[in-house]
Amino acid sequence: MVQTLVLAKHGHGGHHRQYGPGSLKSYQCPKECARRCSRTRIHKACMFFCQKCCAKCLCVPPGFYGNKAVCPCYDNWRNKEGGPKCPKTDPPE
Repeated sequence: MVQTLVLAKHGHGGHHRQYGPGSLKSYQCPKECARRCSRTRIHKACMFFCQKCCAKCLCVPPGFYGNKAVCPCYDNWRNKEGGPKCPKTDPPE
C-alpha cells in the first residue's frame, strides 16, 4: 500500500504543516476541523463528523474541500448506507 504524505505551506511565517495518516494528535482535531468546516453551510454537522473522523484517523485533509485522498482512513470510512462518513464539505462557489 502506498502512503500519501503532503506538506503544505501556510502563508504566515513559512511554517510547513504535514498532512497524512496519523499526522495529528487528538488534541489538534478541534482546531483542524474548525478550519476544514469554516466555509460550509452545515457547520455543526461538519464539525461533529470531522471530529469523529479525526479522532479515529488522526488526520484531517488540507483545505476546505476535497483532498480526502491525503487521509485514506478519512476518505475510506463509510456509513451504513455506504456513503462517506467524513465530510468533504461544500464545493467552492
